[in-house]
Amino acid sequence: MQSSAGKKWFGRTPSEWLSSLPIFSLLLLTLIIGTGEMVHGQLLRLGERMFGDPENQVQYFLLRADPSAPTCEANPDIDALVAKQVADAESAPKSDLDLLFGDVAIDPNEIRASLEAARDQCRERYAVYERVSKAITPEVEVFREIETGFFGIFKFGTENRPLILLIMVAIAAISTTKHFHHISLRPPRTKKDFQVYSLAMLGANLLMTISASYYLKLQYDSGVAVENPLISIIAIALFAALSFISLKDVLKIPAQAEEGGSYGLGLLSIPLYAFMALNAGINFFMDDYIAGLAIYFGQITELSSIFLNLALYLWAGMLLKQTRVVSLFMDILKPWKLPPEVFTWIVLLAAAIPTAYTGASGVFVIAAGAIVYREVLASGARRPFALAATAMSGSLGVVLRPCLLIVVIAALNKEVTTSELYGWGLFVFILTSTIFMLIALLKAEGRVTERAKAKEALPQSLRALVPVSPYIVIVMLVVFGYEYLLDTKLDEFTAPVMLPVIMLFVIIFDKLRGGPTKVGGDTPADKKKNQGLEMAVRSATTETIGHIGALIMLMALSISVGGMIERSGLMSVVPAEMASIWGALTLFMIMMVFIGMVMDPFGAVILVSATVAPIAYSNGIHPVHFWMIVITAFELGYLSPPVALNQLLTRQVVGEAEMDKVADEVKGKAFYYRYERWLLPVYTLFIGLLIVTYGGQALINNADNLKPVSHFLGLDQLRPAVLDQSPTPAPEPAPAAEPMVDPVVDPVTDTMLDPTLPPADDLLGGEPPAAAAATPSAAPAGPSPAQLQVEVTEVVSNWAAAWSARDVEGYLSFYSANFELPGAQSRAQWESQRRARIANKSSIEVDISNLNVQVNGEEATAEFDQAYKADKYSDNVRKTLRLKKEDGRWKIVTEQAS
Repeated sequence: MQSSAGKKWFGRTPSEWLSSLPIFSLLLLTLIIGTGEMVHGQLLRLGERMFGDPENQVQYFLLRADPSAPTCEANPDIDALVAKQVADAESAPKSDLDLLFGDVAIDPNEIRASLEAARDQCRERYAVYERVSKAITPEVEVFREIETGFFGIFKFGTENRPLILLIMVAIAAISTTKHFHHISLRPPRTKKDFQVYSLAMLGANLLMTISASYYLKLQYDSGVAVENPLISIIAIALFAALSFISLKDVLKIPAQAEEGGSYGLGLLSIPLYAFMALNAGINFFMDDYIAGLAIYFGQITELSSIFLNLALYLWAGMLLKQTRVVSLFMDILKPWKLPPEVFTWIVLLAAAIPTAYTGASGVFVIAAGAIVYREVLASGARRPFALAATAMSGSLGVVLRPCLLIVVIAALNKEVTTSELYGWGLFVFILTSTIFMLIALLKAEGRVTERAKAKEALPQSLRALVPVSPYIVIVMLVVFGYEYLLDTKLDEFTAPVMLPVIMLFVIIFDKLRGGPTKVGGDTPADKKKNQGLEMAVRSATTETIGHIGALIMLMALSISVGGMIERSGLMSVVPAEMASIWGALTLFMIMMVFIGMVMDPFGAVILVSATVAPIAYSNGIHPVHFWMIVITAFELGYLSPPVALNQLLTRQVVGEAEMDKVADEVKGKAFYYRYERWLLPVYTLFIGLLIVTYGGQALINNADNLKPVSHFLGLDQLRPAVLDQSPTPAPEPAPAAEPMVDPVVDPVTDTMLDPTLPPADDLLGGEPPAAAAATPSAAPAGPSPAQLQVEVTEVVSNWAAAWSARDVEGYLSFYSANFELPGAQSRAQWESQRRARIANKSSIEVDISNLNVQVNGEEATAEFDQAYKADKYSDNVRKTLRLKKEDGRWKIVTEQAS
């Protein structure tokens, strides 16, 4: 996206002042919000180390504000107060309740003891007040101003994440619409293309404006106070502005439009965002659900943290694009003169790492796709092959740690964890990358090229490694700096914040270093690119604006399409119970590919989590296996017509001129080579999907037989946990008639025992006696006590896992609405406290052991040893959870620690 030409104010165009600078500020604020949790935690620890006084029982948190002097009486006249209370009690009129229970004796000694205890507490408050007041030195006041000031910024940003996201999206969407940067099957080129493009955008934005206005009216008409009307007002203003821009484009065709064209081909120029808005909007309006578009669009504010992280990933990708890091890494491979297929395979393996760290497959294509295409082409590959490789460069790494999509799946589905998904993901990555190489080699055209000798290539690669080594050192220093200074490791939760910081340091070094950056010197293009730091950051931010506006708007409307599909009842057609697990796997595999073809990943995950996933689990498909099928199918969908999002992004980064060259090159060739850019990715991921779907189930069914193999190969740590879990068998139907069973009396406690309860060995996982199998059951159809114990055990384990993952929403979801709150807190206060305590930790580990579960009908008790470790604090307690079954789920109603 190019900045608007025109008069510059202080070296920047009006467009840059109104878009680039505000977006840059919002991205920095988002970084502060993300880093704030880490920094503020360290500031609190530093304050405690510097100003805490254990001897006088003064902790830093007491010094964060000036203490208030106690108002109680430190030296009361106890005798007089006792006499007064005795006299008041004797003269007080008797109530009906007092008459019912009789006279209660008044004990002056008890009154005196209570008053003396209150006096002692008051004196202690005065002592604390004096100690704290004495400890507040000028140094403390300076430090706490810094600490509380930083906390104020962090708190403001955290509480206003939805507002920050919406403002960022609004600015980016206006700029993207103004510069025709939205994603479409083909960019508009002719006048007729622009006419169709602008009319579709006008219709889509008018529907969004009407829907947002109607939704705000509904909120005001409901009689309930609107929680945050500013968000709806900004949405209305946004779509009204987009409608105005589109109307202007309808009335005045851009000057760069070419003559000719056709309205039929012009339909391919309609942005996917507008296409989705028109389809979902018309469907909602016909269904008298006028507010539907606005309601589903508003879900991005409910998931504001995820979309703000995506914006940071995009910024990191654009900063990477401003450096020569990718080109320098390519220089390491060039001396070996590898066959194009092998060279491309190595490039895809290397690209998987930044793909995983940039959160979504499209980000890497946008950031480095042009370089990947150029280098693969330079290795001697065909143009269609280079296009296929570029489109796939952002696909293989989405199953690797710390990809954002996996985090979203784990956040929305408590049945899986990120560790389980990443464990399976590694195998899927190895599988698909190997399939790509095999197909590429099988379809390689016979070329005779000179191959480099190792003794010549190795020294050149080592010399090419020298310019790369400073960047590796910079990355390591930043990562170690975070770990040492902020006690924060680079993982799937911290990557969105740390990557832009890493890239800023990289770009600073890249732009300020002197001398050539390549072996043999820089080309004129390289020298031109290395113009300056400020210009590089500005250019990266300007490009980020276009991609934020295009991608997030597309994702937001994709959620609306998901809502349209959900409301249509299409998902209800899927049978809740299927006769065969293989039939269920086939059906879900086909459905996921279709969804991947028409929706973006985040919107698709939301839809599948709410509709399809529960059906898959109930049909015996393991949750981890199901989501591996989903991710692989989605990636196949993103590379398949009719939408093929990654192919569209590839087309954007290589340019229309290069696409014309591809069309000329494939004329007269065989079918495969004419459509290689489509067929190679589809073949690769389709074969991979079949193996993941059916081979994965075969692995689960034969898990016990495969354990020796994985142990022999030393792959126990890489072995996905799901392979060690047998699928839960369906409960057998209850007999038609049950004979009566005489009750059994415990000779020790003289109480009735349930004769259907399994022996203790069975509850502990042991084998029951053979004779027990013949014992008739008097219990009604339903889960056995042993099965209920397993259910409760899984709930407790998942509760601890959510706590360890700092998944606040997941953690809180385990608590009943009737949970007995500690102290005099309200539910809102307790949840706010838990959110703050969990969010302020950079890492949490909760391990449970010696678990003992007792189930009594709809209630259960779980006792266990809890080992808790967060940052540099740790403790060990014996904890008791009391749970109750509510709407089919076990919920925590009390929690006690000793």
